[in-house]
Amino acid sequence: MIKSIKLFVNNNLESIEKAAIVKNKLNENGFRVVDDDQFSLAIAIGGDGSFLRAVNQNNYNSNIYYVGINTGHLGFLQDINPNDIDKFIEELKEKRYTVDKIGIQETKVNLQDKQLNYYSLNEILIRAAGVDLFRANVYIDDEYLESFSGDGIMIATSTGSTAHNLGFGGAIVYPNFATLQITSMAPINSRRSRSMINSIIVPDKKVIKVTPDIDDVLLTVDGINEEFSNVNSIESTINNKKIKCLRFSHYSFPKKINEKLL
Repeated sequence: MIKSIKLFVNNNLESIEKAAIVKNKLNENGFRVVDDDQFSLAIAIGGDGSFLRAVNQNNYNSNIYYVGINTGHLGFLQDINPNDIDKFIEELKEKRYTVDKIGIQETKVNLQDKQLNYYSLNEILIRAAGVDLFRANVYIDDEYLESFSGDGIMIATSTGSTAHNLGFGGAIVYPNFATLQITSMAPINSRRSRSMINSIIVPDKKVIKVTPDIDDVLLTVDGINEEFSNVNSIESTINNKKIKCLRFSHYSFPKKINEKLL
């Protein structure tokens, strides 16, 4: 049962003002809005970045629920319109919602002397540091797929299929499918180099491995950049870790695509 709620608010005037309204209305309807870590629902108020930060700050905790109120621009991850706050709280109070379990991307960066682990909700981008050409071999469950040359390789989740992935010609995937998608970023195709120009959708449990053929690698995890040297491989998969997102009566993925993207 959802009783205690924590708000994760973007630092702009509209989000702060909406958060004050939401807090008062939740309190009036018998919910407790808390500032500590003892809560069962996280509400992100802002744009998609606010939702990503809320999930990240909770270390992708699968024991709590997540929902977002959109005060940003596109707001693809934010399901609640600010004009529908009263209806949202009414349906929350009456338990008129469903729960989607969303797979979390798990990535390992294998360096010569250590291994680093990352979680992401949308995607990772693997590129050369600076503006150099990115070259790498790509494998699926250790089976050779391609030798890539181009700007970089994106590995996107189903949730992230409508983010950067879409801009590079990737496919849109329903977010409750636990898949990863390999999407080439400006691949080079010539007599000397052949790279995939179409994205490849990979089911959960499969491991996508990228072995860079360059010295310095830039890894972007849900918009956060980190540079590495001497990378042996980068491995990414969707395994068993999931988060729980609340869906209310108005939620429709085709409608969201139409309203946000068309």
